Amino acid sequence: MTATPSTTMIAPDRDDFADAPMGLWMTLALVIGTMIGAGVFLLPKSLAPLGVNGLIGWLVSGFGATSIAFSLALVTQQGQGGIQAYIERSFGPTIGYLVTWALWCSNWAASATLGIATASALAWLWPAIGDGPLFIGLAVGSVVLLQLVNALGARTSGELQVLTTLIKLLPLAAAIIAVVMANGEHQLQPLAAVPISVGNVGTAVALTLFALTGFENATAPVDKIRNPRRTVPLAIFGGTSLVALLYLVGSYAVLHLLTVDQIASSAAPFADAIAGSWGSVAATATAIGIAVAAFGALNGMVLGTGELAYSMALRGDFPNLFARTYRQHTPVAAQVLGSAIAIALILANASKATVSLFNFVLLLSTASVLFLYLAGALAAWKENVGIGPRAVVVVAIGFITFAFWGAGFEADAWGVVLLVVGYALRLIMQRVGSRGRSTPAAEASSAAPPGSSA
Repeated sequence: MTATPSTTMIAPDRDDFADAPMGLWMTLALVIGTMIGAGVFLLPKSLAPLGVNGLIGWLVSGFGATSIAFSLALVTQQGQGGIQAYIERSFGPTIGYLVTWALWCSNWAASATLGIATASALAWLWPAIGDGPLFIGLAVGSVVLLQLVNALGARTSGELQVLTTLIKLLPLAAAIIAVVMANGEHQLQPLAAVPISVGNVGTAVALTLFALTGFENATAPVDKIRNPRRTVPLAIFGGTSLVALLYLVGSYAVLHLLTVDQIASSAAPFADAIAGSWGSVAATATAIGIAVAAFGALNGMVLGTGELAYSMALRGDFPNLFARTYRQHTPVAAQVLGSAIAIALILANASKATVSLFNFVLLLSTASVLFLYLAGALAAWKENVGIGPRAVVVVAIGFITFAFWGAGFEADAWGVVLLVVGYALRLIMQRVGSRGRSTPAAEASSAAPPGSSA
């Protein structure tokens, strides 16, 4: 592989990117595949005690996430170049960098959880795996394997994403079909008898909201999506709407196929719900689908995390090493950086003494993605003056405000600290860059012919 020369130039502004590796289906698979991880398949355990409040929570979260997705879709219609380019067009390079930094941190933390979720799903299939060294090895191995896949280029990663997305839809579809085929109301279990209240619905929304995040990763690839002005908005809005609907109907199915006590004691509610209708073989197939769901979501996270570091490096906010690309315009060094941090978090989780640190980072990453949503919604308001689009943006901003409240003061405060750390890093990079440009060695290096190795 031959490295391209490092650069701090922003990617070129082209309308079609006809030679880009990712079309509509791959971008749609990136949205759906990154959103559907293993967590949604465990949520019935938390939602079952809330009764109908749980379903209302899905409705509210789905509506809120779709409004946020619509806002981001509006922003991405105006150009291309990745999320940093989208936001800085409206609010300048500093805000563009900060929200990209926040999303990058959120992504590598989520990658660690998805590696652990993949190992957890495999451990449900084969209990001999346990929770020791083999478990950690599988979690780390999943990150390493998908890093190797992504190093081959966005097309290879996109093809794997399409395949895993098709597989991970099967458990949701199977649960829906099972409840539809149930003959007679006596076969359907009643929901928990819990009154509808603002508090209960709020709890359900807090539980379900972050199962609907991930669609923002469609904005991460830099110049790798064909016809981005059309493809990215369609993928973000269409994919989010579809996933929200599947989550609502799939959860409804599981909550009616199992009793509240059965769900509470189940290690895999979707698998047990399907086992009751079609037997153990179908349940095993469902568990495999859940493992694939986590694995596929991890694939999307590795891709997105690398692209975000690459975007920041292009603008001089990260070292030039991470702006280098290899065959198929793949930022391998930027990918490896994110994967290495995710692996470090997985290894930290192996120690009982560092579990609290791991959980803290996850809470911080969850809150940090809300800053991107808020910046995207405000950019959509600024760039779209129509009454209809702005009405949806208002809903999105209201929902984002509610989500900040739901995340809690501590997580939000540390999210602000994360932005401060990112800003300090940017100032350091700018100072180092200015010193480098002032030295004779740097001037000679900048005059080196294209294609020379660094």
